[in-house]
Amino acid sequence: MPRGVPIAEPRQHLFAAAERLIATAGPSQLTSRAVTGEAGVATGLLFAHFANFDDFLVGYAVDRSFQIAGTAAGLSARAGTGTIAENLSETMLATPLITLRGVTRLMACRPALAADVEAVLGTGSAALQSLERAAVDYLDAERRLGRLPAGVDTESLALAVVGVLHRVAIIDGTDAEAHARIEHTVTALAEGFPAATS
Repeated sequence: MPRGVPIAEPRQHLFAAAERLIATAGPSQLTSRAVTGEAGVATGLLFAHFANFDDFLVGYAVDRSFQIAGTAAGLSARAGTGTIAENLSETMLATPLITLRGVTRLMACRPALAADVEAVLGTGSAALQSLERAAVDYLDAERRLGRLPAGVDTESLALAVVGVLHRVAIIDGTDAEAHARIEHTVTALAEGFPAATS
């Protein structure tokens, strides 16, 4: 980016650059210079908005965790409408896969970030945790409506659905094929209805 060109949302511009780096080079390659180089800006821009690079990483993890929680928030309200598989798939894929890949890879590399996110957003808010909680609440609502059998283990089903998202985001990529794989697997899980253990 040419010098002197104003950036409307510099924090988001830097977060997006970090996300691209994580997707291509991995979180271990993140440095302030690498991020600003990817963003096409001077290194000083990052430090104009964050106290240090660790503060930047916390800001990124909080921002993306908040974004994921926002996409999960409306899932329970969809109970009784559409199909269970569609509702789960659409919610799981509402956040771009590059974002899911970025935040999950970073937090796997730096597990202490989870506590930093929870200090800002609350317990169970880091990365994909809010999606799992939302999926449990949604599946419980569907079970109460009779659209899931009474014996379905909703917590295990929610964990499996989010586990698929986590695995594909970290390992498989962010393209249309990855989207299709998630949708196919979530459908198979939702239609299989794992039963609760006695």
